[in-house]
Amino acid sequence: MPMQDNDSTNRPSIHDTRPVPVRNLAQWVGGAVLLLFGLLFFQILVTNRNMKWPVVADYLFDPKILSGLGMTLLLTVLAMVIGLAIGVILAIMRLSSGRVFQAVSWAWIWFFRGVPPLVQMIFWYNLALLLPELSIGIPFGPKLISWNTNDLITPFSAAIMGLAFTESAYAAEMIRAGIQAVSHGQTEAAATLGMTRGQTLRRIVLPQALRIVIPPIGNDTISMLKFTSLVSVLALPDLLYSAQMIYARTYQTIPLLIVATLWYLVLTTILTLAEHMIEHRLKAAPGQKAKGRWWNLGLFSRQRAEVLP
Repeated sequence: MPMQDNDSTNRPSIHDTRPVPVRNLAQWVGGAVLLLFGLLFFQILVTNRNMKWPVVADYLFDPKILSGLGMTLLLTVLAMVIGLAIGVILAIMRLSSGRVFQAVSWAWIWFFRGVPPLVQMIFWYNLALLLPELSIGIPFGPKLISWNTNDLITPFSAAIMGLAFTESAYAAEMIRAGIQAVSHGQTEAAATLGMTRGQTLRRIVLPQALRIVIPPIGNDTISMLKFTSLVSVLALPDLLYSAQMIYARTYQTIPLLIVATLWYLVLTTILTLAEHMIEHRLKAAPGQKAKGRWWNLGLFSRQRAEVLP
């Protein structure tokens, strides 16, 4: 009668593995050091009288601060909407068969990815020094309509142009990559059904491409929110400039900067949670519900599967 191998019979299968806590001395030491620095930082925040938390509380919901907060949100939304709209057009031009369209799209992306948005804002704001008048007409012929440049290029429009044009260049590359990620078999199947290239692009390719590029667009939106602070150089009353105007009068520099910082943190946290929720839903197959909870960011997971000998 053959003897059974006790090791093979007693050994649990791979399906019986259970997650076990990760024990790593280096992690414990590193965590203790970081906790120490965190406590020191917290002590500075609480005990340093120069922080002036009562002043922070007084100005946190100041009408001028809230007005600047609204301007920051408006700049973010408009810059992203305009930038994405231009980005879609540029991506389609870049993938078209026309050499002129490809060249124009490439030149736009190359230029606006290379020039910082702050430089663009200052340039657009001073465009009247280069072109005192903007007009539409026949080249080397009569002008049909014209405007005074200073009437069109205000601090607000200069800020939108600088932010939106920069975003359009980056969005174009993201959308182009998303379009190229869609299987060619689907476009071929659409062609066999008699759909034109425009119909295929609108109904099949772009919806799937946008599903792919939504996560990076979410990151761009968060970055755009922070880039809006650059408009303070144009004296546009956004969140940062509103705080600067108050502390220029009251000399409460640090408390007002803390107020602006707190509001930026609140807005970026909201956008981060919204982005995570959208990504969680996009992970699910069409028609199915996403598994797990979208608010579980996985920041404190410390378990892994046990490796059996």
